[in-house]
This record gives sequence, structure tokens and C-alpha cells, in this order.
Amino acid sequence: MASLWKALSRRKKFEGDSHLDTNLRRCLGLLDITFLALGQMMGAGIYVLTGTVVRNQAGPSIVFSFMLAGAAALLSAFSYAEFGARFPRAGSAYTYTYIGFGELWAFIVGWTVPLEYMIGNAAVARSWSAYFDNLLDNYVRNTTIGLFGEMGARGGFFSTYPDIMSFILICLCSCVIAIGSKVSANVNTSFVVLNIVVIIIVIVSGLSYADITNWTGTTADGLHSNFLPFGTTGTLTGAATCFFSYIGFEVLASAGEEVKSPHRTIPIATFLSIGIIMTLYILVSSTLTLMIPYDQ
Repeated sequence: MASLWKALSRRKKFEGDSHLDTNLRRCLGLLDITFLALGQMMGAGIYVLTGTVVRNQAGPSIVFSFMLAGAAALLSAFSYAEFGARFPRAGSAYTYTYIGFGELWAFIVGWTVPLEYMIGNAAVARSWSAYFDNLLDNYVRNTTIGLFGEMGARGGFFSTYPDIMSFILICLCSCVIAIGSKVSANVNTSFVVLNIVVIIIVIVSGLSYADITNWTGTTADGLHSNFLPFGTTGTLTGAATCFFSYIGFEVLASAGEEVKSPHRTIPIATFLSIGIIMTLYILVSSTLTLMIPYDQ
């Protein structure tokens, strides 16, 4: 039992500058990994969560929900930035747990990392395909159901049809990533820039339709303000949900072996990416709730 426990609790160690030794090419700069983190975080908060949280949990106070969730994410990012600068190795939380607590806990934590990315990427891909299909008047959905039939009841745990478009999208992303880190970083940067341009257009054009009465006055029952229709509890509940939209900044730590000057680059990129994405989330949610009443 003693030898088994010793094996399970053994820790990974780096001597001298061995933590900088790697077989991977250090080719990513500050801009590359900042946009890498933005690309991981940008999808869920704007395209998946905002409307749902506004309508069902927080109302216009989602602005504070994103602030609170961003503050919590920043505290977590402090830890990642510290470890990422000290031990710039691939593996993220798995490697850090291996160094700090031992192999058993690293094994457990390691399996949560692909689970996190699987859930996050699936949610964004599903949302993307739904938006695209909506532009085609649900042609893909109706065609797929016509060929394969419905898999389950509407509103159930599973989708009513196999979302082939989401599957193809994730496969395409996997192929781009497999080509190499520099190529995938360039592709990611291009899409992030496109996303930011679209978001800025939405914010600027949306604010021209802003109606401040959507934030003032009281709800129909007169019990809460329109800004806090679900009370403080709703804002906090929304913050817990909004934290999901910040998942992705730890990709900086995963790319530690491919980053130039990781001691300096990883901490700066971590704080830059969270600061930018928090600002965009707050501006988009403010625009949305000023344009349209929260219950619509």
C-alpha cells in the first residue's frame, strides 16, 4: 500500500531551466495567444447565453452579472498566469496539479479538461448551426428530419434531429488545428477580428435604437425595477451562468510550450483577453437590453 500511495502521489519536477525545454516550436507571440483566448471565450457569451440569461434570470442587470463573472474569472486567471509563467508546459491544469499535488489528482483533473472543451465547443457549434439554419428558413433541420426522422420529443434533453452541420464544423476546426499551431492561430485571429468588427457594428447600430425606459420604471407587478426584474438573486444566478462564457482563457496555459517568452507573454495575454472580452460582453448585453424589453 505504501508503494502504491507513493506512486499515486509522486509529483512531476523540473530542474533548472528544464521547464523551458520542449520539442515544440516556440512561434506564438503576444497577439497570437491573446486572440487565441478571445477566440475560445467569444462564442458562448454573445451567441449562446446572453438572450437566455436576460429573459429568464437577470434582465438588464446582466451587465452586473458579466462584471461579477469576469471578476471571478480574473481571480482564476491569476493562478493560471502564475503557473503558466513558472511552468510553461502543455497540459494546463493537468500539469499544474501534477506538479503541486501528485499524479492521482492530476489524472482526475486531467479528464475534466477535455470534458470542459467538449461541452463548450459543442454548445457554440450547436448555436452556430441553429443561427445558420434559421437564415435558411430551417431547411437543414427539415431535410434532416425528413431523412432520419425525429430522435426525441421537442424540448427534451436530446435534440430532435442529428445536427450534422455542427459535426462537420467541429471536424473542420479539428483539421485546421491539426495542421499546426501557427496556421490555426492565424485562422483564429482572422475570425476573431471578423467577430469583433461585427460586434462593434451591432453595438453602434443597436444603440441608435436604445430606449432608456427599458431600464427604468417597474415590472408589471410593481415589485421590482425593470433593471432588476428578478432581484439581486437573479443577478447572482445570472453571474453563475455567465461564468461559462469566460471558459477558454486557460488555453493560454495549454499553449505554453509554443509561446515566445512565456514568463512575460502568458500573464499579459491572460489579463488582456479577459479585459477585452468582459468589455465586449457588457457593451453587447447593454445594447440588447436597451433595444428590446427584457421579457421579449
